Amino acid sequence: MDFSLSGEQRQLQDSLDRALASFSPLARIRCHAETPDAFAGDLWQGLVEFGASGVLVGQSHGGLGLGVLDAALVAEMLGRYVVPAPYLASAVLAPLAISSAGSDAQKDQYLPRIAAGELRIGVGVSERTAGARAGAGVSYRDGGLHGCARFVVDAAGAQRFLVADQDDGLHLVDRGAPGLGIVPLDTLDRTRSTAKLVFDSVAAERLGAPAAGAMRTLADAARVVLAADMLGAAWKMLDQAVEYAKVREQFGRPIGSFQAVKHLCAEMAAELEPGRALLWYAGYALDQQLADASLCCAHAKAYIAEAARFVSRAATEVHGGIGITDELGLHFWFKRIAWAYQAMGSPERLREEAAQLQQLG
Repeated sequence: MDFSLSGEQRQLQDSLDRALASFSPLARIRCHAETPDAFAGDLWQGLVEFGASGVLVGQSHGGLGLGVLDAALVAEMLGRYVVPAPYLASAVLAPLAISSAGSDAQKDQYLPRIAAGELRIGVGVSERTAGARAGAGVSYRDGGLHGCARFVVDAAGAQRFLVADQDDGLHLVDRGAPGLGIVPLDTLDRTRSTAKLVFDSVAAERLGAPAAGAMRTLADAARVVLAADMLGAAWKMLDQAVEYAKVREQFGRPIGSFQAVKHLCAEMAAELEPGRALLWYAGYALDQQLADASLCCAHAKAYIAEAARFVSRAATEVHGGIGITDELGLHFWFKRIAWAYQAMGSPERLREEAAQLQQLG
């Protein structure tokens, strides 16, 4: 069986690769890292013009009408360039939630604005995908939201928030809603905007009735897209390590000629490459609503997270002392991988879920 990307999908990645090289260079990432809670409007606008904001919005609402696999291919390029844009929340999770759980009126109201990049929505579903931490959890009662949602992604620049309650209900909340407290979180990754939301009887717009199926789709899609982001970041670190090994000399020879360095680079590639097939199939299974979709999404993120973490460490080692300096900038990719490793479920949690899905747990 020949399972590979289509010509259009390869062209999508190639075009985005060229675009990001132009408007999202490392110098722009350094500038953003100095103000991590700011919204990188210029980078977001570049993605909007490319069409990335409408990847998962149907053509009838002004989007491209593509699938989760295509969204993952875009995420792989964003990880490669460590782009600090609200892609995961605004372009993936929000349109999926509205499409799967929203009413026709809500779809008509929000999806065209999402596709056009006018409406950005931060998403708080960590408690339903990675497990609730002490003091966290959102409940819906008496017509309002109560509690706390931690690790809300893409909070900077968001006009609204999509929040999951403890009963798998999904709610849209205005950023300026009375009773809503927004606390920016200082996390390891300066290319991600993360916040804590505190709700004190906050008015919210509900997306249909609570539906475990919609929440399951969001969790699966989030894991596929984060896995793709880590894959892109890890391959970039590997490429940088190989190029450095070709030019860095010790004892009058490029270090890439030393067996230990060659073996380390080969091991990085061997660990990372199987993840690509896992990722492609997981995205395909989710788009086609196959029975093993959730299982494959969990395995894809679990495997790629561990492989990417190994590559991030090994690639830094190949660079030696300069690998940990700000001058080189490897830490941007290193920390992005470390953040995504835990987000929406750590490998340990995902394998536990996989066992339960197979009725082994």
